[in-house]
Amino acid sequence: MKKVKITVMRKVRHDDLIEKYENPLEHECDVEEGQVFIANGWEKPEGFCDSAWESLSAFVMGLANGAEDFYGGWMKNKKSAMISCNDGFRPVSFLLETMEEDAE
Repeated sequence: MKKVKITVMRKVRHDDLIEKYENPLEHECDVEEGQVFIANGWEKPEGFCDSAWESLSAFVMGLANGAEDFYGGWMKNKKSAMISCNDGFRPVSFLLETMEEDAE
């Protein structure tokens, strides 16, 4: 099984939607662009958002088990995927990449 590198590529904030629809939050997403997490198969990386993991985990598991070329040519690198979390107010885009060394 391969490890999968998860890189925070972009954070977006829709203040107009937040103001109109969202109740105030005590804790917002605190990942930073460029931050890297390493997933070891199905194991969620320490400190990774539970909600974001729900959006990414199927792709992470696929890549960890050798899947590639999701959706028939969507990504230039066949061993990668660009997936966003499911937060409609503050979506975060993550680049998932298969790492070449085997997971221990």
